[in-house]
Amino acid sequence: MANPIPQHVAIIMDGNGRWAKRQGLLRVQGHEVGVQRVEEIIKAAQEKGIRYLTLYAFSKENWRRPKDEVEFLMGLLSSYLDKKIDALIKNNCVFNVIGEIEDLPSELQKKLVRAMEVSRSNTGLVVTFALSYSGRREILRACRKIAEKTVEGSLKPANITEDVFSGNLYTAGMPDPELLIRTSGELRVSNFLLWQISYAELYITQKFWPEFTRDEFEKALEDYKKRERRFGDTCAVSGGKT
Repeated sequence: MANPIPQHVAIIMDGNGRWAKRQGLLRVQGHEVGVQRVEEIIKAAQEKGIRYLTLYAFSKENWRRPKDEVEFLMGLLSSYLDKKIDALIKNNCVFNVIGEIEDLPSELQKKLVRAMEVSRSNTGLVVTFALSYSGRREILRACRKIAEKTVEGSLKPANITEDVFSGNLYTAGMPDPELLIRTSGELRVSNFLLWQISYAELYITQKFWPEFTRDEFEKALEDYKKRERRFGDTCAVSGGKT
């Protein structure tokens, strides 16, 4: 039996700069085209009935990039929010951000918070941008929160379960991704959703993110449908862990 459409798809959007270099363009031009792909994939996810789409937009490690490129990326995100967020919200999407957003420029933080607040009552696709995000730091953050609860006496160590731990992550309340897509052909998860992707199906494409069109997205979904999801069992489980 084929797997249904995944509830939650996570994407490592990689290869903007390398794509631009191959085209004889500046790296920043690759990022500009990458934003267009974000729009396209959000629309495709909505139409396919996906409930959660999580996009790895800027990692904690990305702050090490050249200052000019980082400033351009911050400006590009700010411009995206100015131009596109209202339409996203009108289309019933929930806008969400995970990561250490306090690292971002203050004006950008305000725009992100506003977008999350305004879209909170929507009931459609939850679009989550991972910004200044690190999977390891997210796990450490959850450990600290749980430790504080045990110290104050509101949580007993014996009651710390996987569900309790998950409830202290940025993604609390979301199902774990069933499908993780990585563009650019790199065979690593790059510190992204390390707890949450434990049982995710991996789909690696050689396409750079600016080349990852709706058709490529649909190829990934079709590939997912053919997977046998066993979760350590001898029998395939269709459509999710039971």
